[in-house]
Amino acid sequence: MAEERVNRKLAAILAADVVGYSRLMGADEEGTLSALKQHRQTIFDPTVAAHNGRIVKLIGDGTIVEFGSVVDAVNCAVSIQRANGSPPDKALRQPIVLRIGINLGDVIIERDDVYGDGVNIAARLEPLAEPGGICVSSIVNESISNRIDIRFTDGREIRVKNIDRPIRVWKWHPSATPDIAKVNGATPPLHVATASIAVLPFTNMSGDPEQEYFSDGISEDIITDLSKIAGLSVIARNSSFTYKGRSVDIRTVGRELGVQSVLEGSIRRTGNRVRITAQLIDATHGTHLWGDRYDRDLTDIFEVQDEVTHRIVEALKITLSPAEKQRLAGTETANIAAYDCVLRGREFMLSKEKTRETFEQAINCFKKALEHDPNYSLASACLGFGYVFDYQNRWTEDPDSSLPIAKEYARQAIEKDPKEPLAHCVTGLCASFEKDLDRATTEIEIALSLNPNLALAHNLRGTVRIYSGQQLEAISDIEQAMRLDPALNSQSIHFLGMAYLLAGKYETAAALLRQRIILMPKTDFSRALLTSALGHLGEVDEARQVWAELMEINPNYSFAAHAGRQPFKREEDIERIAGGLRKAGVLS
Repeated sequence: MAEERVNRKLAAILAADVVGYSRLMGADEEGTLSALKQHRQTIFDPTVAAHNGRIVKLIGDGTIVEFGSVVDAVNCAVSIQRANGSPPDKALRQPIVLRIGINLGDVIIERDDVYGDGVNIAARLEPLAEPGGICVSSIVNESISNRIDIRFTDGREIRVKNIDRPIRVWKWHPSATPDIAKVNGATPPLHVATASIAVLPFTNMSGDPEQEYFSDGISEDIITDLSKIAGLSVIARNSSFTYKGRSVDIRTVGRELGVQSVLEGSIRRTGNRVRITAQLIDATHGTHLWGDRYDRDLTDIFEVQDEVTHRIVEALKITLSPAEKQRLAGTETANIAAYDCVLRGREFMLSKEKTRETFEQAINCFKKALEHDPNYSLASACLGFGYVFDYQNRWTEDPDSSLPIAKEYARQAIEKDPKEPLAHCVTGLCASFEKDLDRATTEIEIALSLNPNLALAHNLRGTVRIYSGQQLEAISDIEQAMRLDPALNSQSIHFLGMAYLLAGKYETAAALLRQRIILMPKTDFSRALLTSALGHLGEVDEARQVWAELMEINPNYSFAAHAGRQPFKREEDIERIAGGLRKAGVLS
């Protein structure tokens, strides 16, 4: 029997507990329960949702919450503690006051629960916080750096139960900094998240598995249209499509993806007719916000997509800017055959198993689309993206020739339609491969102005900023990409680890790079970066062990050669990595 794979990931864990809960219950059980319920409904739960958190479990007066971003976790805790508890039941003298502990670490996922040291340490930190305050591990304090509006104070190195190593803790309390809202006698407002949505893959009701590409393509195009709206946070295809073929509770989807609403539906294509049903659901309560059914000719498919998008905007009460209205009004092609070829090609290009065969199938589909409509900008952009894949994966006999081909198709796409965001992303990618980081930055900024929710562009901007020496800005970009696309591949964790390493945040870098190695056991460069981080931390034995693993995987690995292929703008960034390797004793 095959061994079951353990599902692990890096997560920020928040542990919260009510101060003096037993005493409060002894004095007034009914009033305490009422006040606790009110606190959760009016402060705790909404604040967690606003900061993209997921409540994992409630244990009496205690709560465990998981976050994909450590910055979100800390900002959530600060918002809760600044609210200073909810007014209790009138018969209860004491308000609800929490202690909060936060840790960033490796956790084990089992169904809806989380386990492991990442959770255990957060739970041990919570009792160390002052009433109404927060206690975090050093890795959390290091990770947030200057990206939030508070500062933690050093609480010294301590030992905690069942953890075999000392932990340095950092603390904060609202009384440590002035609260302008309190001075003015007002209650600090809770952070209100941007409207957010996930579009689940529409169910293929055609009775023909070969039509799956069509229903998936329509779903993806709705995602693309919604992504052009700056006032709406839209989960990327990679993440929303993980629910394909699964029977799921919409409220579960909302919690797991951190969204307020979910769109689901079905498509039946028969000959030249298409029937589309769509319904928008509130992910918090499971209630319907809007729903409709469309029976149209296939040639009307673009009008149906536009109508669905606008009805969602109306249901979510979003006001479109003139620029957004213009972006949504644009139609790529009126040629159904060309559109159908692009949908087929994207399905090949986005398949889980990317091979030379799927690459060639995708390229053929995009070229056929251009035969049907030579002015189809998206088809040219997809061709460029396909050749970038070949350049990276080395499928063809001469993959280096794929880079200029990709550049040319991207140029043609922009010439046909300057507002095609994927074309600008491809141009930016090609420029970064050629070490032209200024051109890459320009193109990525254009892509984001056209599609503010494009996870690919956020991720690309982050990597370009790393190589440009702007590590702290890069961290925000990559975290935003992962927020928009929680299923983003492990490469993002690699680049986050690199950013923290180059920023001198070695403990955080080591934690991220260890996670990357769990996800990609055969990686060599992540091991080189981890060896460097451990060298800077003085963990020489572990550093040499990691390096030995690297050399076993790739006996010909040369850091100098690898670094020389990377588009680093600053020599000091390469030197920081090399310096850690020298401290580890693996580089002369």
